[in-house]
Amino acid sequence: MKYDIIIVGSGPGGYVTAIRASQLGFKTAVVEKESLGGVCLNWGCIPTKALLKSAQVYDYLKHVDQYGLKAESIDKDFNAVVSRSRNIANGMSKGVQFLMKKNKIDIIDGFGKVKTGKKVAVTSEDGKVKEYSADHIIIATGARSRELPNLPQDGEKVIGYRKAMTLASQPSSMIVVGSGAIGVEFAHFYNAMGTKVTIVEYLPNLVPLEDKDVSKQFERSFKKAGIKVMTNASVESVDTSGKGIKATVKTKKGEEILEADIVLSAVGIKTNIENIGLEDVGIITDRDKILVNDWYQTNIPGYYAIGDVVPGPALAHVASAEGITCVEKIAGLHSEKIDYGNIPGCTYASPEIASVGLTEDQAKDQGYEIKVGKFPFSASGKATAAGTPDGFVKVIFDAKYGEWLGCHMIGAGVTDMIAEAVLGRKLETTGHEVLKTIHPHPTMSEAVMEAVADAYDEVIHL
Repeated sequence: MKYDIIIVGSGPGGYVTAIRASQLGFKTAVVEKESLGGVCLNWGCIPTKALLKSAQVYDYLKHVDQYGLKAESIDKDFNAVVSRSRNIANGMSKGVQFLMKKNKIDIIDGFGKVKTGKKVAVTSEDGKVKEYSADHIIIATGARSRELPNLPQDGEKVIGYRKAMTLASQPSSMIVVGSGAIGVEFAHFYNAMGTKVTIVEYLPNLVPLEDKDVSKQFERSFKKAGIKVMTNASVESVDTSGKGIKATVKTKKGEEILEADIVLSAVGIKTNIENIGLEDVGIITDRDKILVNDWYQTNIPGYYAIGDVVPGPALAHVASAEGITCVEKIAGLHSEKIDYGNIPGCTYASPEIASVGLTEDQAKDQGYEIKVGKFPFSASGKATAAGTPDGFVKVIFDAKYGEWLGCHMIGAGVTDMIAEAVLGRKLETTGHEVLKTIHPHPTMSEAVMEAVADAYDEVIHL
């Protein structure tokens, strides 16, 4: 059972890597212990977007009068919403199965453990172990919901994101701990569906990695939607002995007891690097990550790692790019190192958030003299006509050379707009070039041009 490349894990890092490897002529196999597509397709990116779409449609129906329409007896079926999400995830997983077959990639079912001598031992469900060998072994085992010592998940009253997608019934109240992308997306979904939601964030701002202007706008939007926001706060303990839960939350004013049906812990991720043979092979790790070079080679020749298990943003599109870069380097192709300063980040709550590059504070801290432009969607004809005037586009340029340092968006559909900034930065586009690029009207995307115009004191519609 000899292969050119074996990939352990079939998430958006693993399966994309396998397809590119097969395209390059490598005899390829993927080891997967659960479902093809990994967390992203089955429990993350795709099914959450299905849930959020249902919430968006439900919200539209509840506010049809704002569009000059009438509708009666608007209601939701929580179980049907969950079922739709699962069906979409299952369909996507089957799509990956088709791609594996099309590209003649072998699927090895079971739990993979790397061994010395460029081997992988795979334990199947019946406990049988088979060994496979390859010239190159790529670890892409991903990550899972991280548990805090004072917030252990029992799968019933204290849950992680997987359980949050498949609850048998809708809770009447929920506490969400953590306001990263996972936390705010679920907070938005459950609030939109009618659950009373409180979100608790340890840091001073929601979505704390974003530009402060975005964080402030996002917090206003959440409060406007009826979500209780607690920042500079931490959940110290949770009492699950009663019918619901009682959470002790520490704030600057002291401790507060919150009651709810359920707590969703969304405090980050834990990499899946335990018990996969790293110590036996001698692969070096640090702070829960496998250490690799620019081409994703570990310290042991023939062993590689990509995706959530290596340092860098834990994002599906990053894992895919790392895998492609890795196998193209193995194939001897000319391959560019990934520019981790130009990775777009997207959050799919309402309003959506999308960003790339430096925040305003980061640009200042790095010593840049900057030009900052901002265009609100309230001044956008398309956004106003669509009934989505909240939010803005913010751009940051180096005042000396015109380099596009950062772009930060919040509003409807901005996750589909950010690619313009990513591509522009990749091509070393200057502010003047963006400004002189004609954008279609009326569109949400022309807000990018307007924001750039604002940075250069040439804005027309403000």
